[in-house]
Amino acid sequence: MTDPSPSAFPRLFEPLRIGTLTLRNRIVSSGHDTVMAVDGFVTDQLIAYQAARAAGGVGLIVVQVSGVHESARYTSHVLMATEDACIPAYRRLAEAVHGHGSAIVGQIFHDGRELMESMDGTLPVALAPSAVPNERFHVMPRAMPIPLIEEIRDGYASAARRLRDAGLDGVEVVASHGYLPAQFLNPRVNLRTDRYGGSPEDRLRFLRETFAAIRAAIGREPVVGLRISIDEITPEGLTPDDVLPALAALDTDGLIDYVSVVAGTSATLAGSGHIVPPMTMPNAYTAPLAARAKAVVTVPVMVAGRINQPQEAERILELGQADACVMTRALICDPLLPVKAADGRTDEIRACVGCNQACIGHFHAGYPISCIQYPESGRELQYGRLVRADRRRDVMVVGGGPGGLKAATVAAERGHRVTLYDAARRVGGQVLLAERLPGRAEFGGVVTNLAGEAERAGVRIVTGTAVDLDRVRREHPDVVIVATGAGPRRPPIELTGAPVVLDAWQILLGADIPEGRLVVADWRCDWIGLGLAELLAERGRKVTLGVDGYMPGQRIQQYVRDAMIGAVTRAGVEVIPLVRLFGYDGSAVFFQQVLTDEAVIVQDVAGLVLAQGHDPVDGLLTALTAPGAFDGEVHGIGDCLAPRTVEEAVLEGLEVASAI
Repeated sequence: MTDPSPSAFPRLFEPLRIGTLTLRNRIVSSGHDTVMAVDGFVTDQLIAYQAARAAGGVGLIVVQVSGVHESARYTSHVLMATEDACIPAYRRLAEAVHGHGSAIVGQIFHDGRELMESMDGTLPVALAPSAVPNERFHVMPRAMPIPLIEEIRDGYASAARRLRDAGLDGVEVVASHGYLPAQFLNPRVNLRTDRYGGSPEDRLRFLRETFAAIRAAIGREPVVGLRISIDEITPEGLTPDDVLPALAALDTDGLIDYVSVVAGTSATLAGSGHIVPPMTMPNAYTAPLAARAKAVVTVPVMVAGRINQPQEAERILELGQADACVMTRALICDPLLPVKAADGRTDEIRACVGCNQACIGHFHAGYPISCIQYPESGRELQYGRLVRADRRRDVMVVGGGPGGLKAATVAAERGHRVTLYDAARRVGGQVLLAERLPGRAEFGGVVTNLAGEAERAGVRIVTGTAVDLDRVRREHPDVVIVATGAGPRRPPIELTGAPVVLDAWQILLGADIPEGRLVVADWRCDWIGLGLAELLAERGRKVTLGVDGYMPGQRIQQYVRDAMIGAVTRAGVEVIPLVRLFGYDGSAVFFQQVLTDEAVIVQDVAGLVLAQGHDPVDGLLTALTAPGAFDGEVHGIGDCLAPRTVEEAVLEGLEVASAI
């Protein structure tokens, strides 16, 4: 790939000097856990993943955290840089990234008290400057003795030396999100009275000594950066008044080459939502924090925080708020974002919608990360290279939701003749409903992205046309991919009289909503019930949300769930957990407590709103696969097989279309 010299984004594609290193542009992929490490080592999967971003034109890749001490194993899949055995795999990673013209820096890390899990199910001793617990993980740490502080400080230096020897361009010390260096800085967490606490200067000592040790180990040439939360946005967290003087002092010391600015902390539920902010957070909302950091340091400043499009990044640089923009999720969603922006093909950029489902959501569940829109991410070894079909075939895709659109696109890109049919006037399926919920308008970008890809791939799209068995027989394609989706489920419940019962689809399509108290009965515990409750509360109704689980949003990613629970709490929604819907008589809604079967009754109810999941629309699939019905190849994908989410539908579209 040739280095771009675009005019649409002159600041974004201006080279940036960081220490002795020159980046080809100002787009950065920050350190993020991929769950692609095995036994603490870089793997082929991780190398392929990062090489894809380098091939897409990113300026700097910051590799996920590597532990600097055995006590830094905060997950079971963390990279480790505590032994020289890590060097060969890191070297292969560096060579792969450098081969595409990107720079690469490795994060070096200790979590302190922010311990997520253990290696074998038993909790190890967490460490911190003082025995102050965290709120999110409910960990009570051990106060570190001075010899252990010094041992971990030296561990940073040894880890930096290993990454330098592997050929990386430098290291980044992680003092963000309430991890160990931030714990030393925080006067509400660091209660020490020795030389590592008690005054701002002494609380800064750990970081100062760590940077000095790193420089002594690797010299001046490799880049040394600092990632830090300027504001942890939580009552006991670091504030700009704590952090900015520390940055100024470190800058004066001359030991750091850049500062990477973020917000939030891992230590609390509210603060952790800023680690990977969901779509309810404004785009580029952290840029003012970066501007404050830039005002007190002389080195380049990077900023992360919902920067999804090159236009947003260009504006930040134009305003002088930062010198480079971290666009990590945008690059997970579209590794080719830099080269597309450089070529002026901004309409082709697959924009991240901030859903958090397959990226940080997979990480929290312990699976390799990916993207609901672009499941090739994280699966580069399987799907990183498009393979042309041996024989061109006629492919009929029935259903224009995300799964159908993905299947049609991939099949067309492989050389097949593809026609996609949808009974509705517009493709998009349930996404067109989801985008109507509060704070989820951005989710509609999934359809914009996938439909654009299908059109550019040459898919013939026919809307307003239902497809049945007779039509398939008349057209007789070689392959039929059925992606007919699902419809709202109405479970058998006891109803007396003529009560008002509406499902989520009817609400979102504009049905009349009665005045008075409404009960939302949420079986799936995802974002639909929460979104409906917030929507109805916004329309002035009193709302009770009954959920068939421990909490609303139990099945969705934590940061998304927490933001939505906060929204319904502010809206005054009453939440009743652990209840299953039983019946409604027009005045009272009857639930059963799921653990005891005891009755839970909500009185004076004007209407019942069902968020009870979906039933598959599988009639065509059943008809086509009946014996003797059709002699062509038939595949079902997505909700018509079993109602799930966009992620599974799009992945199955990729899998099927890659195989035909």
